[in-house]
Amino acid sequence: MIHEHDGKPAQGFGIFYEGRMVVFYDYECDLGDGWESPEVHHDSPEKRLEALKMGANMVQYVFTR
Repeated sequence: MIHEHDGKPAQGFGIFYEGRMVVFYDYECDLGDGWESPEVHHDSPEKRLEALKMGANMVQYVFTR
């Protein structure tokens, strides 16, 4: 999780069709916050890198599965 959202744990949900995840939904988190300019949310470089890695992993999953 990049930012605190009401003190609730971050969750991820997926919808699978014929053995492939076709929809991913995150709840109580927003990866896009970590992708924005550092001046917007004042995230540390480490937190921004974590968010970017998660996004890159999702894109890689889409194109390799």
